[in-house]
Amino acid sequence: MSWTGSPSSTDDNGRFAATQAANAVSNDLQNRRAARVVAGRSIDADDCAEMLAMLGLDANRDPAPAI
Repeated sequence: MSWTGSPSSTDDNGRFAATQAANAVSNDLQNRRAARVVAGRSIDADDCAEMLAMLGLDANRDPAPAI
């Protein structure tokens, strides 16, 4: 028996891309929320920057538009 089809269909690729895009949006939202909490709990700007760095968040990154 031989295989003549594509290993993944276009529909599968589209669903994967949509899932990846939704995941990116969700991650951005979660990161913005985390940054807000950190900023609210920080003693000063240096403390905030240090805690954001510990979490792997970039304080200088342009925020994504709110959804």
